[in-house]
Amino acid sequence: MSAPVASLAVLSHAARCRTHCPYCAYQCGVVMSQPGGGAWTVAGDPQFPVNNGQLCIKGWTAAELLGNPERVTTPLMRTTAGKLAPAAWGEALDFVADGIRRIRAEHGPEAVGLFGSGALTNEKAYLLGKFARLAVGTPHMDYNGRFCMSSAAGAGNKAFGIDRGLPFPVSDIADAEVILLVGANSADTLPPIMQWFDRQKANGGRLIVADPRRSATARTADLHLPVTPGSDLALANGLLFLAIEERLIDEAYIASRTVGFDAVRSAVLTYDPPRVERITGVREAALRTCVRWLAEAEGAMILTGRGPEQQSKGVDTVLAFINLALALGKVGRPASGFGTLTGQGNGQGGREHGQKADQLPGYRLIEVDAHRAHVAKVWGVDPASLPRKGKSAYELLDSLGPDGGIRGLLVMGSNVAVASPHAGNIINRLKSLDLLAVCDAFLNETSAEADVVFPVYQWAEEEGTMTNLEGRVIRRRAAAASPPGVRGDIDVLRELATRLGAGDKFAFHSAPEVFEEFRRATAGGTADYSGITYDRIDREEGVFWPCPAEDHPGTPRLFAERFHHADGKAKFHAVTHRPAGEEPDADYPLYLTTGRYKEHYNSGAQTRLVSTLAAAQPRPRAQLHPHLAARLGAERGSVLVLETRRGRAEFAADVSHDVRQDTIFVPFHWGGRGAVNLLTNPALDPTSRMPEYKVAAVRVAAVRPPTDQEVPA
Repeated sequence: MSAPVASLAVLSHAARCRTHCPYCAYQCGVVMSQPGGGAWTVAGDPQFPVNNGQLCIKGWTAAELLGNPERVTTPLMRTTAGKLAPAAWGEALDFVADGIRRIRAEHGPEAVGLFGSGALTNEKAYLLGKFARLAVGTPHMDYNGRFCMSSAAGAGNKAFGIDRGLPFPVSDIADAEVILLVGANSADTLPPIMQWFDRQKANGGRLIVADPRRSATARTADLHLPVTPGSDLALANGLLFLAIEERLIDEAYIASRTVGFDAVRSAVLTYDPPRVERITGVREAALRTCVRWLAEAEGAMILTGRGPEQQSKGVDTVLAFINLALALGKVGRPASGFGTLTGQGNGQGGREHGQKADQLPGYRLIEVDAHRAHVAKVWGVDPASLPRKGKSAYELLDSLGPDGGIRGLLVMGSNVAVASPHAGNIINRLKSLDLLAVCDAFLNETSAEADVVFPVYQWAEEEGTMTNLEGRVIRRRAAAASPPGVRGDIDVLRELATRLGAGDKFAFHSAPEVFEEFRRATAGGTADYSGITYDRIDREEGVFWPCPAEDHPGTPRLFAERFHHADGKAKFHAVTHRPAGEEPDADYPLYLTTGRYKEHYNSGAQTRLVSTLAAAQPRPRAQLHPHLAARLGAERGSVLVLETRRGRAEFAADVSHDVRQDTIFVPFHWGGRGAVNLLTNPALDPTSRMPEYKVAAVRVAAVRPPTDQEVPA
């Protein structure tokens, strides 16, 4: 059992508190302090071995969210006049519970949905999934991590029998001789991780970056492969074709540690360099250089980001890169292998413990009877009472409203009105609900449509555990006292469950209490946390899962001896390139792809409130090549009206040689008329149900002269 944790009141008066950044999956260690009892400050934690004291601009400014004047500090309820107005906690909780009961009585429990977040702690993600299945009785529970690295998760489970973003610590990056980074701009999205790439370069290593843009990361590369959007699968198959042709594959490794290579060998025989060059735009010489560097290195890594994953063929694309890594014999060897760079703060832990439609805690599957039986025993219920698999994230949101069947929705920590593809459709769906309740610290585009908003703790006001992109379970510690009137998500779920008649299953008043049950629920699962305690996390600077016992050391590195399939071998999968769900044509002649600015995070609901970040990037800009700009009659600052088959949006032009001539790049951190997700395609991967954020056909519908304000943020 873990030791008792100091109360929030005690911690709020601490002069110094070690915790973790509220943003990405790198989960930098930070040290919070309150000099003279004034405003909180944040500094990098030099003791935490992942970031070693480094932070990005978002981390350095994170304390500005504490005490922010935009903070919601009282429950809000929609009045008959259509406005959100302050309400008492009891009134707001009663209203939501009554609404859930009414919807269940009239339409059944499946008419209620829940939507979680990759920002939630493990404890809250676990409890939210339990709340959906026990207190509400609905199968329709999913989260925004479905939009993050679900394709890599699906591929990892198929190939390796397990899904962990990085199967090795980030420090191994420094020792890799060659790294192929596919569709990840880490210099902007995970800036502190670049210290390990810098060390790799200092050690004589080489970096290859495949990206349609010459991003900040690509500019540091020894070789840049400027791939056509949506062509990553063909790139991977083409590299494997060359590895076979040049006899660079590791036949002994393939024979001893894998199954299924013959089918893959046959599938890639048609991916000769001329064909791959036509599809990807990457020249044969660069293809050959890339595969030779990878094959000849003692330690080589292939790392994917959202570029190849956020496609309607994302799982197959990641499998193609895993095929290449396996064929070269790199997986499971020192400073070598395949991994993916998780995006959201708890993107890894968030999908392991029950807030995905198809999962139960410990990465168990909700459709497997033995898995249901284990979790049901921990929860003290009949396994038959647990709902079966529900709708995935976009499918759930697209089912909102009377015509879709889901009439009530509880959203916890996710701004779906901005983050979802075909966002105009989702906003209309939110408006059509009988009941929309949102738990968040600030108002955003989603809560703007809510019937009830519950004000909840921020990152520095709560206890809990997170799991970073390495699979390292860390501890978020409470430092700051929350404003009066604010409660925790755990409290909200307990109070709602009590009103719904399931209070005995949710009698938790702190994260450590939830964690003790959570450990038992994960025991024996693929993601086994049962040997992890708060004390161990403190002593060891985090513990890597799986960790099945308190005397188990944890598992920093996977696959050295065996993979997680029953036979211990990795599985090849024959996959073939296919067009994106939507490709440029005469009506929509350009590619649209999306990504991030280093100053902002996800939907921008937090970072747009931070003055330093908002001043640095006050609005989204559409990046286009000078040749394309000249054809359109656009210049830097011109207002571009972009249009796809789903909608239109407006952006200021950013003219740059760093993007392909056939491609427009737009960041996705804004709502309103500057919301690029009004344009993106909800075509879904058949396995992961990941939407196709990275590829859409777009046209420039209008070009207007620059203005002082350019376009509204």
